This record gives sequence, C-alpha cells and structure tokens, in this order.
Amino acid sequence: MLTRPYALPGSDLNRWAQNVELDEFATVRALLQPGRVALGVSSLVARSSCAPAVDGNTSARGCAYCLTMPTDAHHSNLFILAMDHRDSLQKNLYGIDGEPTAREIAHIAAGKELIFDGLLQAIALGVDSSTVGVLVDERYGAAVARRARDAHITLAMPIERSGRTFFTLEYGTLATGDWLTHLDDFDPEQTKVLIRDNPAFDGAARARQLHDLEAVSRTLQNAGRPLLLELLVPATPAQLAAVDGDTLRYDRDVRPGLTQQIITDMQFHGIAPAIWKIEGLETRQAAVDVLAAAQAGGRAGVSCIILGRDAAADRINRWLHVAAGVPGFRGFAIGRSIWEQPLIDLLAGRTTEADLVDRVATTFTHFVDQYLAAG
Repeated sequence: MLTRPYALPGSDLNRWAQNVELDEFATVRALLQPGRVALGVSSLVARSSCAPAVDGNTSARGCAYCLTMPTDAHHSNLFILAMDHRDSLQKNLYGIDGEPTAREIAHIAAGKELIFDGLLQAIALGVDSSTVGVLVDERYGAAVARRARDAHITLAMPIERSGRTFFTLEYGTLATGDWLTHLDDFDPEQTKVLIRDNPAFDGAARARQLHDLEAVSRTLQNAGRPLLLELLVPATPAQLAAVDGDTLRYDRDVRPGLTQQIITDMQFHGIAPAIWKIEGLETRQAAVDVLAAAQAGGRAGVSCIILGRDAAADRINRWLHVAAGVPGFRGFAIGRSIWEQPLIDLLAGRTTEADLVDRVATTFTHFVDQYLAAG
C-alpha cells in the first residue's frame, strides 16, 4: 500500500520552489510549520522533499513526493493489459463514425469483456495475479473495471478524451471537477493520462497542455491518487527528415533524448507521475538515461513501464529485454499487440469467442515470460 502521510493545502509555490534545493528539508519544515502561510505542493515536489502537514492532519491526503517514495509496490512487477482504446477502436475495428448507438456501445463493451476473460485465463494458467493490472475506460469498459475490482486486479483508468492531439478531459472541465467524480465512482489504483508531446511542437500549445497537466497532477495529489502518465513522442517532419525518414533511427537515436527533455519539462512545471508509461527503447543506455530523468531530484520511488505501440511481437520482445535489465523499470502496459488481431478475426467471423480468449491469454503470458526471463 502506498504511504500517504501528509496534507499540504494551498495552490501555488512555483516561484518559491525554484530556489529550493533537495537538501533543504529543514527549510521546508520551517516554512510549513502550523501557523505559517500554506504554500501548496504543486512545484515543491518537482524540487524538494516532502514536508509535514500544515494542519497536522496526516490521515488521508498526500503530496506527490509521498506517493512516489519507494515502497514494496514500486519494487514489484506490474504487467498491464491495456484496453482503454476508444476513438480508434470504434472507428477502425467496428467501423463506427460519429456517436455510437446504445447497441453499438454494448457490442464494443462485450468485446472488451472477452479480452478481460483472456486476462483472467492467463492468471488461471499461472501468471501471478499480484503483478497483473488492467487499463480500461469507463465509456466501453465500465463492466470490466468493476470485474477487475471484484477480482482484486490492479485497475488503471484514463481521464483524457480519446483521439485528441493535445490533452483534453473526457468528462467535464478542470473547473467543474466532474472528471474526479467519475474516478471516485470506480476508485482505480492509478489514474492514466495519455500525452503527445515534442519539444518542437508549437510553444503556446505545449504551454497550455503543461498548465492543464499541472492542474490535474495537483488535484490528483490532493486526492491521494497516483498518476500514470503515458508519454508518446511523435516525430515532427523535420526530425524525420534529419534521419532520412527512418523511423527506427528516430526511435533509437532521437526519441530517447526528447523523452528525457519532456520529462524534465513536466517535472519543472510540477507534474508528478508515480509511473511513466514510456515507448519502447532500443538500447540499455537509453533506458538508463530515461529512468534517470524520471527519478531525478529525489524521485527514487518513481518507476517506468513500457508500452506496446501496436508493434510486432519481436520488437516488443526486444523492448522488454532492454527494460527488464534496468532497475526502476517494472513491467509493461501492452494492448493492441495482444488483442487486436484476435478481435478483428472475431468480428469478421473467422474465429470464436473461446479462441479470442485463448489467444489473449497466450500472448499476454508470452510477454510476461519475456520480461521475467530478461530481468
């Protein structure tokens, strides 16, 4: 269980925190003693250690630093079956444009339940249930989320609207807080946000996204909810041109450095994930460097997992072997590479529901075994 001992009310210490050094815990203690002005937590966690509660209440809420301190949970493996796909799923696999009907929603939801059955079968056949998680959305996967809770499987749920270039909430706005109510209804262990970012993107758009992410991160901190941040770093045309259009060279030679820069940018703006969900890395040195960025500034409890990106099995196997050898990486969150083709075959009438369940179980187990063998 994560330790959540401190409550830090307040809103903004961005300017002050820039001058706080990691070894100045005594200064932080003094500034946040009862009777002092509450400065908030959003940027403190990007620069400093945690501090005691202003009001002495240590029962429920926690700052992000506390949520990312090393605990048994952070040293354990975590193998997530990702199925929170929405926009691409309904369009590309189910051929639905626009808002789906109730019947179409039920059809998509039934497919997700079959995929989850495959995960349960993998557990029944020997995958350690304590290491298993599922990432699923409320729109099409509410039933799966509830089944995961009942089965004591780690649950992660997204809050971003699917199919958008920049971060937008799925439910409500930052001002209304409706999105947090939706989280409360399911109480997932991790709250997932997918972000597409690149230092070469439009500066104003990046600034807006960073601002919104900081607000989300701060709200989740105050609610005691760890953030799982999925980071995609798509290449710009100029970056691809610099590697002669070779996407493998971009992934190997360019993307790791961009990933580190983005992580540092987000930390500077007070965005504090407990887990970074990272695109696969081609070399051990890249994995070491990305992890170092994620854990910089006293964030030793922050961990990373590898995402699948709908890649072929041999490419994912390589990514898992690279990551498993680097302490601080703890597993994966893989989705379409496990269940997409079986679901396509089912929808086309080429296979049965039982075969889909078997194939999901087999492929998920394969990736677990690959990671464990390399670790």
